[in-house]
Amino acid sequence: MRAAVGAGGLGPRRPLPVVLAGARGHGARHLENIRRLQHAGLVRLVGVCELRPLTGEELTGFGAVEQSADFAGLLDSTGAAVAVICTPIPTHTGLALTAAARGVHVLLEKPPAPSYAEFRRMADGAAAAGTVVQIGFQSLGSHALPAIRRLIAEGAVGDVTGVGGAGAWVRDAAYFRRAPWAGRRRLAGTDVVDGVLTNPLAHAVSTALALADATEAEDVTAVETELFRAHAIESDDTSCVRVSTASGRRVTVAATLCAHTAGEPYVVVHGTRGRITFWYRQDRVEVRGAGAVPGRQRRDSDADSDSDAASGGTTLHGRTDLLENLVAHLAGRAPLLVPPAATGAFMRVVEAVRTAPDPVELPERAWAAAPDDRAGRRVVHGVDGLVVLAADTLRLYSELGADWARPAPTTFTTR
Repeated sequence: MRAAVGAGGLGPRRPLPVVLAGARGHGARHLENIRRLQHAGLVRLVGVCELRPLTGEELTGFGAVEQSADFAGLLDSTGAAVAVICTPIPTHTGLALTAAARGVHVLLEKPPAPSYAEFRRMADGAAAAGTVVQIGFQSLGSHALPAIRRLIAEGAVGDVTGVGGAGAWVRDAAYFRRAPWAGRRRLAGTDVVDGVLTNPLAHAVSTALALADATEAEDVTAVETELFRAHAIESDDTSCVRVSTASGRRVTVAATLCAHTAGEPYVVVHGTRGRITFWYRQDRVEVRGAGAVPGRQRRDSDADSDSDAASGGTTLHGRTDLLENLVAHLAGRAPLLVPPAATGAFMRVVEAVRTAPDPVELPERAWAAAPDDRAGRRVVHGVDGLVVLAADTLRLYSELGADWARPAPTTFTTR
């Protein structure tokens, strides 16, 4: 095992050698980001781990890149300092520990693991090896989060009473056929937990928890789950959860992949005198307080953006890339933004979903084939409005009168 590169231990700035595991599908985004950071002189792609090697065209501009389906061997032969892991969910823990055993730091795609036990095994193993793991919740790198926390501390919306989250997306049957593990709760006896709240709209859950100041596992006391499916899959595609936190705040997140119209997911902080809405993919924040009037849109580079937002305006914020942050952290220039501990609360939600009864199949009267759609997309009647209402009221589907939302929620307690 080669010595791990610790924070502050890099010496003069130099490009860090990086191996990417999983470079197609969502992994293609990581490949392009590595390309950007290589052009900036921060990293150097030295290896790609894929079952089917990338073409020369896909690797244009990278120079010599070793390719292999053997992740461990690739780390050894390339001398990688960092591994970006974007592989099927059940492989995350094993690959992260393979990297840790070689002193290689990791950017690990979300969700970090399919169960709380696997998450702890990964986090504890990396800590014991002295390596750093950054969990790939990109929304937690948004500069909007500290800005929202400042607004809350300044009393812009009064006392916080709870946080809601809403995600209404559309996915067709091909989405659930994209990989053998897609839409599965288990595969060959191994947990997968590829549900709407634990994978495609996991950022809504993690961001809502972060704004409720409930990020660590100990911050969660109970999780209520309502899991449903309209598509012919094993996992859930229309679900909601309500998290009880140690501080007394409630966090309710509702999401679906069966919306009539795709919407921009968001998180809303409820206060006694107003609300803060955060469209986390756009890094956009809107504050509405008692007596507030809509303000003009501003960027967070404006010196008075927070005060403008507090009066009812909208602000656009920047974002720190998580691989770039990991590189800066290893050089001793920045704190790590999303260490495993910061996703412990999210993993409590994953565990609640994993251990809940299998998702309820919605009756045919609850959904219809999408109009003019030949791809096998199913639309749950009224779910677009229900998702919004759940985030607004912090109620579950069953409490909002959805006649298909039965039985009662399952409660997972942590204490």
